[in-house]
Amino acid sequence: MPLPEKNTPWPPVSPVIASDLDDWSAWYAASPDRLTYRYRTRRRTGRQYGQPDNRPSQYRGGIVGTLARWFWGEPTPAGEKRSNLHLPLARDLARTSADLLFSEPPTLVTENKATMQRLEDMLHKEGLLRTLIAQAEMTAALGGGYLRAMWDLEMSPTPWATVVRADGAAPRFYGGRLREATFWKVIAVDGQKVVRHLEHHEPNLILHGVYEGTEDNLGSPVDLAAFPETEGLQTVINLPQLKGRLACVYIPNSMTAPDWHDVPGAAGLGTSDYQGAETFLSAIDEAYTSWMRDVRLARSRIIVPAGYLQSNGVGEGVSWADREVYAPMNIPPTSEQGITLNQFAIRHEEHRATIEDLVSRCIRNAGYDGGTFGESEGGLRTATEVKADTARSMATRARKGELEAVGVAEFAETLLILENSNLFPDAPRVEVERPQVQFADSIQDDVKTLAETADLLRRAGAASTESLVALANPGMPLEQQAEEVARIKAEAGLDVADPALTGAE
Repeated sequence: MPLPEKNTPWPPVSPVIASDLDDWSAWYAASPDRLTYRYRTRRRTGRQYGQPDNRPSQYRGGIVGTLARWFWGEPTPAGEKRSNLHLPLARDLARTSADLLFSEPPTLVTENKATMQRLEDMLHKEGLLRTLIAQAEMTAALGGGYLRAMWDLEMSPTPWATVVRADGAAPRFYGGRLREATFWKVIAVDGQKVVRHLEHHEPNLILHGVYEGTEDNLGSPVDLAAFPETEGLQTVINLPQLKGRLACVYIPNSMTAPDWHDVPGAAGLGTSDYQGAETFLSAIDEAYTSWMRDVRLARSRIIVPAGYLQSNGVGEGVSWADREVYAPMNIPPTSEQGITLNQFAIRHEEHRATIEDLVSRCIRNAGYDGGTFGESEGGLRTATEVKADTARSMATRARKGELEAVGVAEFAETLLILENSNLFPDAPRVEVERPQVQFADSIQDDVKTLAETADLLRRAGAASTESLVALANPGMPLEQQAEEVARIKAEAGLDVADPALTGAE
């Protein structure tokens, strides 16, 4: 499939999918301006944001009016400034999802030790781990994310991984597997003119193109060299060494998308952690805004006749020096009302209880326990107690870990294939092998518990020195583990040069 023809409507995805992705993107951005713009327009509007004018649909009844009257879509009354507050719970959900998976680096295990060491270097020295963390966060927010291989021999002798957001790609799936993908990004905007760079991936092939069009139309292709961002790119890149695979992978947040089951092209996309909780996220912000409104209205006021706050002339009457707490009323000074103290109650308990209930529902909808977000009470607890309080979160982590492991393993193998090709003459050469991705336990036992477990295994003769070092030092890089094993064996008087002890080949 070549690049799109000119004047293609854009984006080339179902309006239902595009609309949901825009909603989730606005919540993930945690920006009141983006939320306001999104829910006041409620259609695809590019990446603009701000405070648009009130629209007639916001005052209608029926479906149109209902959609426009979301909390963030409500019109601001004339003469008033917007005072809506936003709790960035959606962003916190996405970050927590990524932290549960990658708070400790995963281990990419292969039979060949040189290959395993090369993958370890990719993770820790060449930035693959931080890319995986970013991908996992955006995957939780937008329902999925892409890992894409890129390279520039002037910058690096090896390819590296980048992340592509789900709302910047048009995929094609076959049997739930990614078959083709077109990525795009806006590289220039001049009034109504929008310039996009398209990168199309299919088996053994990458195509690049630049199009000049409008917000909702791709327009016509132009020269790649016309823009600094695309200057030097090849129009066609043949990669026969990939042997039928793509130079990118898609990692879904879930295997199903309940709200898209009848949408063409949606099979395999997955769904966001926010799906089904958008109304609760909106209600949280509405409750917080109401709480702060109570605070503003409850400011202490002294209601007095206006005549009390005005000078009656030199030598006559009294004027108040500090008028901040006074609210003048058009009441005759001789009125029986006189001076009145006024202060409204702040319904803090009601608001707090409402917000806590809404937050817990959003957390549960995403598949987590409140304890994962620090909502549990009590002092210092053991790892066993923490796991018991976060059982639902651990189940969600395991489910997402299965999807991540498949995608990361495939992509790591793709990087190894590219490194061994003639495209990268100065890249390390190791045996190409698909790794087994093992995620570390995000909730670890304390040092004392780990040491006692290791001692019991050693006495039982049920674990080697290498296994005991790995158990007692989770997250330690393989190279440091090997050095620690060598030191232990040296202190024990063992011949560390013996290949049977060191594992050297």
